[in-house]
Amino acid sequence: MAAGPTHYYVWYTVAADRAAALAAVSALLAAVEDATGVAGRVLARRDDPSTWMEIYENVTDAAAFDRALGALARRHGVDRIAAARHVERFAALTDIPGAVAEP
Repeated sequence: MAAGPTHYYVWYTVAADRAAALAAVSALLAAVEDATGVAGRVLARRDDPSTWMEIYENVTDAAAFDRALGALARRHGVDRIAAARHVERFAALTDIPGAVAEP
């Protein structure tokens, strides 16, 4: 199990109207910050603007954040703007036992 904060990267291809998708994601980001205190941001892939990524950094309670993010994504319809949302979790190398081989 990793120590330290978890960083979330959630990516997907927007299948809906991008203006409507942006409204849904903006509402989600605000709700996530209200519920968890974690301010997220959204980026678009430079060579494919239909691929978006939400970034949430320095999450200290990953289990609670997972529950909140899933519930709020459903509540704000973000789960309907893409065929699939891919949630990936990262931590600093120094926070993951065995991530770097000992010399």
